[in-house]
Amino acid sequence: MKSQRRDEIVQFCRENTLLVMTMFSVFLGVVLGFGLRPLNLSQETLQLINFPGEIFMQVLKMMILPLIFSSLISALAQMDAKESGQMGASTVLYYLSTAVLATLLGIFLVTVIHPGDPSIKGTDIADAPSEGNVSPLDTFLDLVRNMFPENIIQATFERMQTTYVAIRPKIASKNGTNIIVKRSIGMTKGMNILGIIVFCTGFGIVISQLGERARIVVDFFVILDAVIMRWVVTLMWFAPLGITCLICGNLLELDDISDIASVLALYVFTVCAGLVLHTIITVPLMYFFITRENPLPIFKGMIQAVVTAFGTASGGATLPMSMQCLEDHCGVDRRISRFVLPLGSTINMDGNALYEAVAVIFIAQLNNVQLSLAEVLTVSITATIASIGLGSVPAGLVSILLILNTVGLPVRDVSMLFTVDWLLDRVRTAVNVLGDAYAASIVQHLLQKKLDKADARHDYKTEIKGEIEMLKSAATSRRPSFTMSEASKELFLTHANTAGNSRIGSRIGSRRPSSTNLHLSWRNNPIDPPYTPLPNDENV
Repeated sequence: MKSQRRDEIVQFCRENTLLVMTMFSVFLGVVLGFGLRPLNLSQETLQLINFPGEIFMQVLKMMILPLIFSSLISALAQMDAKESGQMGASTVLYYLSTAVLATLLGIFLVTVIHPGDPSIKGTDIADAPSEGNVSPLDTFLDLVRNMFPENIIQATFERMQTTYVAIRPKIASKNGTNIIVKRSIGMTKGMNILGIIVFCTGFGIVISQLGERARIVVDFFVILDAVIMRWVVTLMWFAPLGITCLICGNLLELDDISDIASVLALYVFTVCAGLVLHTIITVPLMYFFITRENPLPIFKGMIQAVVTAFGTASGGATLPMSMQCLEDHCGVDRRISRFVLPLGSTINMDGNALYEAVAVIFIAQLNNVQLSLAEVLTVSITATIASIGLGSVPAGLVSILLILNTVGLPVRDVSMLFTVDWLLDRVRTAVNVLGDAYAASIVQHLLQKKLDKADARHDYKTEIKGEIEMLKSAATSRRPSFTMSEASKELFLTHANTAGNSRIGSRIGSRRPSSTNLHLSWRNNPIDPPYTPLPNDENV
């Protein structure tokens, strides 16, 4: 019996080597972080420890932009405009519902547990970075502005944000006020993911309306998507080293928080309890009520992505792994996963909404402020909106300051929360990633029949789906993953010698019942160059 159990464990480790290594790297990073703290390592040593983790994060973030472009366009190009609109509306409505439920759960827990103790306010706390009078209206307008960038290239590295500039008028006023604060709409560093998603969505829908005439464009993005995913799978084998260095470096950089450890421990317990309850009760219940299916397979299939999210503390960096787990282990249609997951990494901030609501009421309890029912409702609504509109801001700093200014609470206590934010950020990122998986599964349940009917009306969409499956199977093989069949080569060479619009003609001609259709094939025969090689330099 013991030998059989041992064989099962060994077999599981062989089949899930990367998962086991990633989970072990989290444990190893925590052990090394606490074990090396008494040594008081120098800043240069800490920099060297963090260096592999920084490189790993940069490589993963480098893949976000090409992955969103290729996956969104290739997915939406295989759907009708009506189906794309229904999928977008269902996704946004679901995310808003879960964000509201997460906020209400956080408010309930922080009110019942009451982690804030006003007695610790005797010591001075460093001021938090000031963000001025952040307005909820400006936050919403910035969200809409970023949805429609004026330059798609600029959106890859900058986004719009309203700032507040203090200017001195040329003529002093009679009441003595010499400083005027004016709004200034400018660009700030950071990828405008929401604007890129809107652009790719429109681009993909237009391609889908062109039908088979745009088949060559769809093939390009399908193959580009497969190339990027294969590259990401290779890069993920460096995840154990990167995650170990990231967690160990975070723990070594922490200051001594023994004075306020008891209060912060209760605060961390409140946030983690809310995130756990939201993950194991709220979201699975919504999934069960809508689909009438067991939610456990989704959780089991997403373990690798959840562990990666905890280790990297970045939903965007976990996006490639989430797509792979959702499609391979959970059986979600790639057209749905390639739309829902990038959108969810931007607007699905259930963990942030719960965290921000708890943090604001915790600060109110520290200052011995009793919030009225109207103020609590204001906190819940503002936290929901801020979690969506400001989801890309690290640590939720601007979101928390926005809510504090809305209800009139002091902002100087926010810096105390940053001492434990390294842990809470990882937990809420893992919650958001798992929530994206449930959202994609629910959207598939609602739209899968309509997608199947649409595929039956368009033969070329069925062909594209078959090509994608062949690409995925070829990605794990050492044989050539892209070759051309003999019929396709003969057809291509024939049309290459005709008029300049031969490609368009071949696409239009493929609508007629014919056995020769210019499509991709993944057979073992090597591809021949369908062109005449250029002469050597000396011959020229």
